[in-house]
Amino acid sequence: MIQFHFSSDRCHFPTINNELAESAANPVVAANFTSRISPWLSSLAYLLGRHVILPLFFGRITIAGQENIPKNCPVILAPTHRSRWDAMLVPYAAGRCVTGRDLRFMVTVTECHGLQGWFIRRLGGFPVNPKRPSITTLRHAVDLLVNGEMLVIFPEGGIRKGKLHSLKPGISRLALKAEMTHSGLGAHILPMSIDYSQTNPSWGTNVHIQIGKPIAVADYAGDCLKKNANHLMLDLTKSMHQLSDRQSQVCDRSFSKIVNS
Repeated sequence: MIQFHFSSDRCHFPTINNELAESAANPVVAANFTSRISPWLSSLAYLLGRHVILPLFFGRITIAGQENIPKNCPVILAPTHRSRWDAMLVPYAAGRCVTGRDLRFMVTVTECHGLQGWFIRRLGGFPVNPKRPSITTLRHAVDLLVNGEMLVIFPEGGIRKGKLHSLKPGISRLALKAEMTHSGLGAHILPMSIDYSQTNPSWGTNVHIQIGKPIAVADYAGDCLKKNANHLMLDLTKSMHQLSDRQSQVCDRSFSKIVNS
């Protein structure tokens, strides 16, 4: 879904003041790449999703690791992406009813058209062109983190079936950009694994969500963007692999119980 292209030929962040000024001078363009939370619509969506849609469609939904969710600092949630249902299950596990905080989603620009786009923008989503992400989109994402928001980015990109796929580097570079241009921000990346008992979820499918330990972005801040971003991506990948392996063990035990019952 998301692969940003930052300068990698120099070991520091390139200045973006001119680009930010250009986007700020065009409010129409900026508005097309931002989002907001509609209080009444988000309340209704959380209510219907949590108490009606998800319980009626799925079988058991189990969650482990909610104690790992940071309470007050900026957070990038990094879930695996196996189904369109993930967009509802992430708020179920870490959204308003759990943390008291709304989630902001970075989604592909093709998902923000028409009536669907109208809802996405008012539920905290904002579009990005994965091939040519605009500076306005990146600025909006950084601003959300600076304001202490919880931002959801699926690091595998689009929906991927099976085991964990290669992660896109954009998530680590965006996190480091926010942390290094706003000293003391305290941003964290929170790995998550969402596993379904069926490859293509259908009625009655069981879901297990595992939330890992938060990764402090400040631990990777330094002079060399490319090197530090790579280290952060390696640690995030390792953490998500561990979650996926743990998920497999949990699902195997659950399946055995069903077979032997």
